[in-house]
Amino acid sequence: MCGIAGFLAPPGERADRCILERMVATLRHRGPDAAGHQVDGRAAIGVARLRIVDLETGDQPIATEDGGIIVALNGEIYDSAGHQRRLADCGHRFRSRSDTEVVAHAWEDDGERCIDALNGMFALAVWNRREQRLFLVRDRMGEKPLYWVEADGWLVFASELRALLAHPAVPRRLDVEGFVRYLTYDYVPDPHSILSGVSKLPPAHLLSASAHGIRVRRYWDIPFQPQTDVDERVWHEQIARRLDRAVELRLAGDVPVGCFVSGGIDSTVIAGTAARWRPGIRTFSVGYEGSRHDERPFARLAAHHFGTRHEELVVSAADAADVVHGLGRLLDEPLSDMSFVPLYLLSRAARGTVTVALTGDGGDELFAGYPSMAAEWWQRAVARLPGAFRSALRRAAGLRAAGAPLLEFLDASECSPETGNQTLIGGLPASRHARLLRRELRIQLRGFDPYRDIDDALASCPASDLGARLIYRYCKLYLAGQNLVNADRASMASGLELRAPFLDHTFVEFMGRIPSDLKLRGFRSLKRLLKRALADRLPPAIRYRRKKGFGVPFDEWFRGALRPLLCDVLAPAQIRRGGLFDADEVTRLVHEHVEGGRSNAKALWSILAFELWRREYLGDGAAW
Repeated sequence: MCGIAGFLAPPGERADRCILERMVATLRHRGPDAAGHQVDGRAAIGVARLRIVDLETGDQPIATEDGGIIVALNGEIYDSAGHQRRLADCGHRFRSRSDTEVVAHAWEDDGERCIDALNGMFALAVWNRREQRLFLVRDRMGEKPLYWVEADGWLVFASELRALLAHPAVPRRLDVEGFVRYLTYDYVPDPHSILSGVSKLPPAHLLSASAHGIRVRRYWDIPFQPQTDVDERVWHEQIARRLDRAVELRLAGDVPVGCFVSGGIDSTVIAGTAARWRPGIRTFSVGYEGSRHDERPFARLAAHHFGTRHEELVVSAADAADVVHGLGRLLDEPLSDMSFVPLYLLSRAARGTVTVALTGDGGDELFAGYPSMAAEWWQRAVARLPGAFRSALRRAAGLRAAGAPLLEFLDASECSPETGNQTLIGGLPASRHARLLRRELRIQLRGFDPYRDIDDALASCPASDLGARLIYRYCKLYLAGQNLVNADRASMASGLELRAPFLDHTFVEFMGRIPSDLKLRGFRSLKRLLKRALADRLPPAIRYRRKKGFGVPFDEWFRGALRPLLCDVLAPAQIRRGGLFDADEVTRLVHEHVEGGRSNAKALWSILAFELWRREYLGDGAAW
């Protein structure tokens, strides 16, 4: 696990090592153990390394024997040992056990086709000296980030925006459409970013750059080839066997490995599987004293059931305030996910005893475990009801103190199915965030529809049935754009590597063979398939729990200990200085919330996170 950065200079110019060193220095939180720099003519590749495998001889970048191929890797190739044996049998000489050196030799033999055989999470930079061609590659599901920009003839890339901005050719300008995408989704979906001209390389894509130009292509996609003639019990057996293998691969390393446990189905299954391979493995959970969001009792139950060495972290409002003050720097790109705060604090605490932790990321997406997925059918059904009946439902919901969720559901049903479902996942509906923007910005953005990104993502979906398309969409947008970014930033800020066994690409391919109706059966059967397949790894109290998200009590904290911070950052003068939000509307939201009349925590967090990022990355003046 590392941070990578580099650039390709315009033809006729040479790369400047000093610029590369400045870029890599901004990523030392991702890789505190070593820094490596390689400059070869036009090309510059650098690494800030977190040592996990081959601690002594695995520093990067790494080249083949003759220096013809130079590679930098952020992430892990889990099956590298088998590839190394095969390559050695073919005559390649290795100086290390590093998975990065395996990529270098494999690339020497097979070029970009070698990616098809690698099992891992990775962002790769490969310099082919003979062809004078730079390649950038991102893993299949998007676990590791990779940004790039072409500016004034320079191609600049990095794991994070901060490293891109350390290059003098990269402009520091807000992309206002990226800003609206952020409000719409809670993140900026790839290939877009929050900065003008800067792109994210999408998951499962490869970029090649040479004197002939830049080419980006997809090298893999989530497959759906359902086999309807297989008995469900056979699927149960294969899920268990394949997950065993995915977890076993991700326990490898020369450093201590643990598991994050929330008390939910996915993380419990992963921890239970890991404990079979490594009895007494360390587990970590986070909670809040006296809050309805505290899930430590369930995490504790799982840890006791599996016999792990368990540690708990209790997060207070004061702890959260310390993180929020530095939120803009920690996020690197705006991300409206409240769970970032406890996840960062848990990662920092876990880093005291482990360097790697396994998580349950991806389980909800692959097994259709989100209530919003089950709501898709109901949204479509309600949308077909007569308008008068929908109006009556709306009036009834408005009369009830607890009617807000139903009103949100009815509002979503008025939209197209794809747009409506997005409002249930996260982000602010278009009608709401439009009120938040200054009039001048609304005029500039007239005609821009951020929801087109959903259509763009689904255009490549190889399936036609509703369940498969939901899974595909959630993987491509919500998982890759929010959940995995949140996990990467929160953990790497403390130099901790997170690994997600559910996202093993062979497991994802296998899940595409299971018919959708076994995964998505309504609100009462969420995760039914996973629960049945791995019932022996789930304590009954967890197996029969209702779905619960990773909640954070910012609703309470914004009225209490975090109120001064909220009011200071979102003060009218500060909002006007940024020039994006309508100061009166923001003030109204703050007043409504802190006086206790209505919960606006979600919208306020979104504005707060963005404003803290804006100050850190764009300065304290107008952002556009």
